[in-house]
Amino acid sequence: MMKKTTALVGTMAIGIFLCILDTTVMNIALPAIQNGLSTSLEQLSWALNLYTILFATLTIPLGRLADIYGRHRFYLIGLSLFLLGSLFSGLAGSVTWLIVGRGIQSLGAAIVFPASMTIGIQSVPMAKRTSAIATLGVTQGLAAAMGPTIGGVVTQFFSWRGIFLVNVPFTLLALVLCWRLFDLHERKQQKEQLDMGGTILSMTMLFSLTLFLVKGNDWGWTSYQCLGLILLSVLSLIGFIVVESHVQQPMVPLALFKDKQFVGSAIVTIMSGIFLVALLVLMPSFFTKVQGKGELLAALMITPASMMIFIWSPISGWLLGKVGPRLVILMGSLSMIGGYVALSWMNPNIYWQVCVAALLVGMGYGVVIGPITVLAAGDFTGNLLTASQSVIGVFRQIGTSLAVAIFVSALSANLVTAKTNVWLYSQNRVEALPVSAKVKSDTLTQVKSQLATEQTPKHGQTTFISSAKTQRLIRSNYQRTLRQHQLTAAPVTVKRVIYQRVSQSVTQQVTRDNQLLTTEVAAIRHETKRQLTHAFIRPYQMAMPFTGVMLLTVFLFRKRSDYLRKEEK
Repeated sequence: MMKKTTALVGTMAIGIFLCILDTTVMNIALPAIQNGLSTSLEQLSWALNLYTILFATLTIPLGRLADIYGRHRFYLIGLSLFLLGSLFSGLAGSVTWLIVGRGIQSLGAAIVFPASMTIGIQSVPMAKRTSAIATLGVTQGLAAAMGPTIGGVVTQFFSWRGIFLVNVPFTLLALVLCWRLFDLHERKQQKEQLDMGGTILSMTMLFSLTLFLVKGNDWGWTSYQCLGLILLSVLSLIGFIVVESHVQQPMVPLALFKDKQFVGSAIVTIMSGIFLVALLVLMPSFFTKVQGKGELLAALMITPASMMIFIWSPISGWLLGKVGPRLVILMGSLSMIGGYVALSWMNPNIYWQVCVAALLVGMGYGVVIGPITVLAAGDFTGNLLTASQSVIGVFRQIGTSLAVAIFVSALSANLVTAKTNVWLYSQNRVEALPVSAKVKSDTLTQVKSQLATEQTPKHGQTTFISSAKTQRLIRSNYQRTLRQHQLTAAPVTVKRVIYQRVSQSVTQQVTRDNQLLTTEVAAIRHETKRQLTHAFIRPYQMAMPFTGVMLLTVFLFRKRSDYLRKEEK
């Protein structure tokens, strides 16, 4: 019996890992997918965002349907949909099919994730419940953290299609295990009913909120679309609270939020998710765009964060039983705050400083992520326990969406400022050069094209006027000299002497111009790197004061003595 229970929790962990992994695995492969499908980044962003939007929107209602009609059967349907969506995405011949595949994937994930938590928790005796919840919670954190690394490795060695097709063997394994472990003759819960009003309002609220978060930067935060989405989200939330407070079998029992520890868990889930995902999203882009690293190396450079989550997640479960919730949350919060202090003051071009920041953020997240899932469950049983895990899962998705929305938006605004500053700096430097107008124009055109890709100019470039351009200059100057001095009919020997003089003069001028441009472009490169680096680091500096919010939640959790007394019971 014990072996079956362990196998069941392990199988649920596979499902959770795959669902959460696909929220972050695609980001680093976007350039490869864009080239492979010959599509725009705007279109491709829907394949990335649709998964997050539908996952967050449908987790609670589909989890509730699984409770009513049978979790085991629903789980198999969810895994099958996730498998189908992964195949569609991996074999997609166009961005449209990729978007369809991601949509099917998200439907499957929205079934699998909440059902995995409930099945895994309820499959173990009460004495083992805490360890089962911690195991499934740690799995969520590891999957989110390892997404970029796995995405970079798979894309490098198996192309971008591999990040979707790698799901196939693991999903098939999970299906086989479920077929053997599940009770497929579950009965429908006759007394349970679906809260249609709560379902519609929760879906409307979460859909409008997540759509606002992921598209706000593209549409403009004060655009009519965004203001309309925020208004719709707020009205839906108010309606949801009214309905849930009066309905007999609510979609989300409001009793959850009367528990201070659950509220604290929700806040820490969102905040820790924001601060971790911000590191995972921005730093790989910095490594590829500003430092010119490959996608694989960029992914590996933030692996220290994942490594620390892997190390500290199991340790934190042991710590929880020794020192209680308050000290564990305090330790994790202080570590993440330390990580953001390091991110704010580091020189990101010195890797060991980046590594220290990643280690601290990863350690902090690892310390809180396992216990937070246990603490969210609190003393809840039955439907309250199921609802607590679904709601915390939704908050985790909202944290991811918030991280992308807030930090990518801040980065985009900073990049606009940085590029403007570099362009003005470049114009002033180049205009002051004693070179021809054509050389100035060509140099500024090159700077503008590199700024458009948000990349620093190539290192070590010393030839800006090529030999082909030099030859064209010699020929045009030679013809001009012949016309000016009316020597077009001169003897060949005279023309040869004139050509040699013009050639020597132009070559000397080109050499001087190249030397001048080498110095100026080196200065522009240095300024570009400085401005782009500041653009990437500034969001962390702005976020640093807000990391203190996690400290404010500490007192929402039980004291050590109260927690240990409850555990003994």
